[in-house]
Amino acid sequence: MELVVYLAGQIHDNWRDDIKKQAEDLKLPITFVGPMTDHDRSDNIGEVILGKQDSAILKDEAASAFNNLRTEVLLKKSDVVIALFGEKYKQWNSAMDAATAVAFNKPLILVRPEKLHHPLKELSNKAQVVVETPDQAIRALAYIFE
Repeated sequence: MELVVYLAGQIHDNWRDDIKKQAEDLKLPITFVGPMTDHDRSDNIGEVILGKQDSAILKDEAASAFNNLRTEVLLKKSDVVIALFGEKYKQWNSAMDAATAVAFNKPLILVRPEKLHHPLKELSNKAQVVVETPDQAIRALAYIFE
């Protein structure tokens, strides 16, 4: 058995690389997918495909359409979603991806520090598992294979 795991969350540091390395070290049969992590590519994809837009708002709208297409396809193909909520960055995309996972009936592992318990209480209640660290999330995945 191999799992496809969607890694939802901010794209500004290497937390995904850490999870992938841990899975590799544990020899877990997992394929990881997720949002476009090249921020410039994500912001500019609408103009790359459609051409120059007339305003910054239209540029954002065009990019959002293609990013949402990518997210929906990859989320639907995933077996499990890990959504990371940290304290350093705004977490709007994490919230959207986690809520989409719930709507698609995808098992959700929610990673959030204890201090974010209150603002994420409803979403936490919808997740199959809530953990505080990416290490705990990968250990939850490892348990599936036991």
